[in-house]
Amino acid sequence: MGRRVLVAMSGGVDSSVAAALLHDQGYAVVGVTLQLWGKDVCVSSGTRLCCSVRDAMDAKQVARRLGIQHETLELVEQFREHVIDYFVASYAQGLTPNPCIACNDHIKFGELLQHADDLDAEWIATGHYARSAYEPARRRYMLQRACDASKDQSYVLFGLTQAQLARARFPIGGLTKPQVRQIAHELGFVTADKPDSQDICFVRDRNKNGFLRRELGAADDPGPIVDTEGRVLGTHQGLLGYTIGQREGLGIAVGRPLYVVAIDRPSNRLVVGTKQELLEDHCRVSRLNWVSIDPPTEPVRATVKIRARHEGAPARITPLADGGEAAVEFEEPQSAVTPGQAAVFYDGDTLLGGGWISP
Repeated sequence: MGRRVLVAMSGGVDSSVAAALLHDQGYAVVGVTLQLWGKDVCVSSGTRLCCSVRDAMDAKQVARRLGIQHETLELVEQFREHVIDYFVASYAQGLTPNPCIACNDHIKFGELLQHADDLDAEWIATGHYARSAYEPARRRYMLQRACDASKDQSYVLFGLTQAQLARARFPIGGLTKPQVRQIAHELGFVTADKPDSQDICFVRDRNKNGFLRRELGAADDPGPIVDTEGRVLGTHQGLLGYTIGQREGLGIAVGRPLYVVAIDRPSNRLVVGTKQELLEDHCRVSRLNWVSIDPPTEPVRATVKIRARHEGAPARITPLADGGEAAVEFEEPQSAVTPGQAAVFYDGDTLLGGGWISP
């Protein structure tokens, strides 16, 4: 057997096949299921919430079928601190967080890497649809989009450092989802037809606003819904949970579509406007992380994604004086540039870097 690699096995089909591929390549695979949020069973529905008892049992069954070691790693406190508390605090500040990025940065490529050190494992691997490779000319590890563009998850990995990428493996990054399921069927995995995880994994009842109110332990006061000229159109029942670009659930009828264009927490106002008023031609990005290139000192042209499902838009990225921030100028105005979300920069399939959209 080859050198040891820890595979984060969530109990889904992607991580199951990732473990199988590495095992077939001769690695000494240890499957690790992360216990992040309680021990309740998953809900019965058309979608799936991760990190349940059933998921852990499915991962263990796959490991047994492969003949590899499997263990469960409890990281409840760390998940609470780095993911849930961040999620709640962001909404409390009127920002829209991305808990998957926080989980990858701090849990899967943070705590799991530390556990790999404890077990003398050289690498960790996940079931993410992404690719990475070392480029000698640049002396850097490059992060790239997956071959299956419809499943690409490189966006949520933009926060990884060179040290993390050096020890990361993405075995299914060159495969399509149907190919992954076919491999799982051929190997007789219980996870072969399991649906993909959906929603926020720690919001068990899918009631995000209720979860936020319970976490904060206080009522979210009602306030005015106003248009961009300050005219009162209605009353919101609390600002928690709203996000820029939201159209549903506003509770007002004015004869035309309106969207959330700003969340004014100091004045407890929800500002709505037309689709045209959602457009922005620039934003500022903070806490930059340059992944596949050295931090630039001159403007860079790239395709910028401002949320996971955004197709990306051509833009000019100008690093600011302190190096930790950049100004992004889009060639064409973009809809719903949302503070708290990540802006991620691409050159073709290569992820150059990214940062967090500032208010």
